[in-house]
Amino acid sequence: MRGTQTVRDMVLSMAVIGVVVASIYIFVPHDESQDPVKPIGYRVELDTARRAAPYPVAAPQGLPKTWRATSVTYNGAGDDGAVWHLGFMDPTNQYVAVEQSNGRAAKFIDSVSRRATKTDRTQKVGDTTWERYEGPKYDALVRKGRGVTTVVTGTASFERLGQMAAALETTSAKPSAEPSATKSSSEKPAEAKPSS
Repeated sequence: MRGTQTVRDMVLSMAVIGVVVASIYIFVPHDESQDPVKPIGYRVELDTARRAAPYPVAAPQGLPKTWRATSVTYNGAGDDGAVWHLGFMDPTNQYVAVEQSNGRAAKFIDSVSRRATKTDRTQKVGDTTWERYEGPKYDALVRKGRGVTTVVTGTASFERLGQMAAALETTSAKPSAEPSATKSSSEKPAEAKPSS
């Protein structure tokens, strides 16, 4: 008899808890339209990376507030060398990341672009020509410079990738009295142009 009472009490207790949880869910207001993306600041990490990196670290300037930074890391001694990462959600909630490394270019591009492959097309961004990569998950714009590979990659369109590439500015990692910012390309949104 006592075992039956214990089981019955446990079932009643669970039923009461279920009613309380259901009431809380129903009566506590939920804002379904609230943006789940939590933007982050990255100024401290950017300044740190620019002091430590053996290459000029790129970050966007002048993007609208509808571009939201969501992730930032700098690893000075990773498998791909010194690696800078800055991730964003674009105005249409597509992912765009700026990735840089002084390691082996082919391995790094393959890793950050999720195995995108090089096409025979290029994209002009300001005065700079970027190589186009296309993949099953991410597409990418790639620029190989002296001692650094820069990749703008993600789920966004090539137009959006070009917009990010156009906004990138780099600051020399070499110490100087007044660090100067140099524009890597025009801020004007890029237009996709096939190579001839």
